[in-house]
Amino acid sequence: MSGLDSEQLDELELRVAEILERPWDSATGRPKELTLREAIIVASGYARQNIIEDVWAEIFDISQPSVSRIITEITPLIEKATAEFRPAADEAKATARGQTVLVDGFLAPCWSWRGVPDLWSGKHKTTGFNGQLISNLAGDVIFISEPVTGHNHDMTALSETEAAEVIAAAFSGVGDKGYQGSGYITPIKKPQFRELLEWEKEFNADVSRLRAPVERAIAHIKSWRILHTDYRRPLRTYLTSFRAAIGLYFFKLTYE
Repeated sequence: MSGLDSEQLDELELRVAEILERPWDSATGRPKELTLREAIIVASGYARQNIIEDVWAEIFDISQPSVSRIITEITPLIEKATAEFRPAADEAKATARGQTVLVDGFLAPCWSWRGVPDLWSGKHKTTGFNGQLISNLAGDVIFISEPVTGHNHDMTALSETEAAEVIAAAFSGVGDKGYQGSGYITPIKKPQFRELLEWEKEFNADVSRLRAPVERAIAHIKSWRILHTDYRRPLRTYLTSFRAAIGLYFFKLTYE
């Protein structure tokens, strides 16, 4: 349910326990309804499965408000516990240097909160946050940017995050049509008054094949369903949840 095996849960529990200001289930105060390990399973499982809190409540035989409190309390701890596994921009620049890298944007959907119209993505016809993912030619993820509101075009989202600096450190970058005009290798857009020439079609096919690994990488990232299906928790919690899910993705990779 958590997306982690026993060994990974052991390590994450140790890391979270070290961050706690006091023991999870101390001798004083109201006893916790779940053990720390169970609470971590709920919070990381919410990121992995994004199933409703009522279901978690039934699984662990506790109330829905208790599940909500646990997710609220544990998710920031998971974010901190896995922070070192999320590649920082400087680390990503060093990795990208001398390489050709692939870039693509993805939308992590969320509810449509009244008063936040910038979440609407005209491209995807839904609300969410735009993330920029950079991989090498094999599809290994080098960097994932902080999320920006969904109304941002990929080029704008790139310029507003550190992703642009990572690509600038690389030998070259490859993107889809959303990055045309960036100086990266991108498909040739069809001219208004003629069809693409054969060599242009072949070039576009080659770019598409080259980009396939980054598209697969995004699919793997979105196996953490909180990045693939509507985020339902309060908007103020989104950034922490996003970072926790990305951190868990890279944390899990260290065991592969």
